Amino acid sequence: MNFRRQSKEEVAVNLTPLIDIVFLLLIFFMVSTTFTKENHLNISLPEATAEASEQPPLAIEILITAEGDYSINGQPLVNTQSETLMRAITKTLDGRETAPVVISADARTTHESVVRAMDAAGQLGLVNLSITTRQPSGNN
Repeated sequence: MNFRRQSKEEVAVNLTPLIDIVFLLLIFFMVSTTFTKENHLNISLPEATAEASEQPPLAIEILITAEGDYSINGQPLVNTQSETLMRAITKTLDGRETAPVVISADARTTHESVVRAMDAAGQLGLVNLSITTRQPSGNN
């Protein structure tokens, strides 16, 4: 009888291709990720169920209609561009450095219109913003 001894080959898994693929995925996600710079405005939102507060003196009131048209302290603006809005706010400031801004928007106003008003005020350095709400109707 002739018994042969089978030689055992050493089993090895080459991890180099796996590491290469993981490294390429990491690079892909790092390159494709977009980083945005966010501007934060300090906004004080009044409670919807709280009692109505009086408008502070010399406040700038921005009214926004459902169609997105602006009015500042009762004076309608000729268009809805940010530059026009900023010029009107600057004119209303009348040399003051700061003033509280009250934004009153229709419930059907687009989010874009409200953000445009907040952005215009923020670019002028006005950070004391509030948004008006109305009391709930009572049918809870």
